[in-house]
Amino acid sequence: MAAPNQKADAAAPAEKKKGAKKSAKTEGDDFNYIVRMANTDIDGLKYTVIGLQSIKGVGKRVAQIIVKKAAVDPSAKIGSLDEATVANLEKLVLSYVEYAPSWAVNRQLDYETGADMHLLGNDLDIIQGDDINRMQMARSYRGVRHSTHHKVRGQKTKSNGRKGLGLGVKRKS
Repeated sequence: MAAPNQKADAAAPAEKKKGAKKSAKTEGDDFNYIVRMANTDIDGLKYTVIGLQSIKGVGKRVAQIIVKKAAVDPSAKIGSLDEATVANLEKLVLSYVEYAPSWAVNRQLDYETGADMHLLGNDLDIIQGDDINRMQMARSYRGVRHSTHHKVRGQKTKSNGRKGLGLGVKRKS
């Protein structure tokens, strides 16, 4: 009879260890596990710089510039930041083009306006699609390569880029 009790006692510390691990992961009552910024849900457990990279159009360099401008600790969890800091970060993300150097924006000298812009989210997809469509309509070299689904930037195509081929070599019947 002593053996079953010992097994139960041996299992109890293992459960306590698991519980301790989970309690270390919880951050508190004011911790936000999902932070909404620039029409994107960001995991609150990520560091600030890495969390900002979840926004489409924000990469490593842009995230570092934004965090430095906001004077926020880059290694702080983004869910632990207060709402005022998150609002300030969002404002800086949306107004990035105003304080960033022209080489650090993702749309320099826009085709229609001639201004520098930094696009985020769906706007980035839409305008890139419009640019590709404009090249195809003009029948430029890049437009022709896009329309035929070939490499655009001068890469070799002999052995790579074979996605989408219909048939391989057929056997003799």
